[in-house]
Amino acid sequence: MLFRCLAFVALFTAAFTFSAVAQPKEKSQSGLLVELNAVQDVTDACRLTFLIMNETESVIEKAVFETVIFDTNGQVVSLSLFDFRELPADRPRVRQFDLPTRACSSVGQVLINGANTCVVGGSESDICRNALKLNSRVKMELLG
Repeated sequence: MLFRCLAFVALFTAAFTFSAVAQPKEKSQSGLLVELNAVQDVTDACRLTFLIMNETESVIEKAVFETVIFDTNGQVVSLSLFDFRELPADRPRVRQFDLPTRACSSVGQVLINGANTCVVGGSESDICRNALKLNSRVKMELLG
């Protein structure tokens, strides 16, 4: 009888653990996720590669961000507009931008200073500013 009781407890525990693992994961984040995914020195430039995931449930028809580049001493070296173009809902996109005449080792931080243009449903929207979440997979810091 004790063996049956222990076997039942073990079976129940295993079934509970499996069902907990098998549950679909809820999205841990939602919004407009912009990740600095990679940096690479290319011919006379530093290439920044961004991975963008639009989890806002809205198609962003055009997204342009004012972007500030800081050197490793914290000084501003450039201010540019990065055109991320169309960002469909729930589909990842990769965008690359080159910083001319700059080695990646000389770049300390990248600041998304704000949305210059954000078009949703044919008109300007605040979604690019309000839903923006930033991450960096590289040593270079991404701020916003």
